[in-house]
Amino acid sequence: MQKKKIFVLLGNPDSDSFSGTVATTYVDAAKAAGHEVERINIGDLAFDPILHKGYKEIQALEPDLVRVQEVWKWADHVVIIYPNWWCTMPALLKGMFDRMFLPGFAFNFDKQTKKIIQRLSGKSARVIVLAGTHSPFMTWWKFGDFTNEIAKGILGFAGMKTKVSSYGPCDKVDQECRAKWLKEVAQLGSEAV
Repeated sequence: MQKKKIFVLLGNPDSDSFSGTVATTYVDAAKAAGHEVERINIGDLAFDPILHKGYKEIQALEPDLVRVQEVWKWADHVVIIYPNWWCTMPALLKGMFDRMFLPGFAFNFDKQTKKIIQRLSGKSARVIVLAGTHSPFMTWWKFGDFTNEIAKGILGFAGMKTKVSSYGPCDKVDQECRAKWLKEVAQLGSEAV
C-alpha cells in the first residue's frame, strides 16, 4: 500500500466529543499504518468566520487559516469530521470554507475560456458526518442529501474526489455500536481512504 500524507480536520468546535474520538481513532490507525498525518482541531484556530463584505473586498487571512491552507496543499488525502447540526456542518467550519476556499487556493476562473480551474484536483477526501438524534438515513429521508454541500459544492468544486461516511444516531446507541463504528473508522485510517 502506498503511504500517504493525510490532513485530518476536526470540524467540531468541541474536541472533547465523539467527533474528537473519531478523529483520534482515524489518526492513530493511519499513523500505525505508516502514513504521515497532520491533525487540526477547528476549535483551536483563531480566525473570524464572517465575510463582512462578502467577496467584493479582500479580507486578509489570519495566520491559522494560512496554516490550514498550507497543510491542505501538503496533503494527498483530507479527512473532515464533524457533527450534523441542522442538516449541515457547524457554522465555524462553514465560515472556515467561506474565508479560505478562495481563487488561487481552491480554484481559479479562466476569463478567456469561462471555465473553472480546479486547483485541488488529484487530492482525495473522506468526510465523516456524525448525526446526534436521527440516523443518517432518516435525515436523508426527511430532508434530502445533507452531504451535497461539502462533497460536491465545496470539495468537488475544487476538484477533490470525495467519499462520505455517516454514523448515527450517536446520542442513542450503546458503547458496542460506537465500538463497531470506531473499528470501521480505524480501517479507513489504516487504508488512508
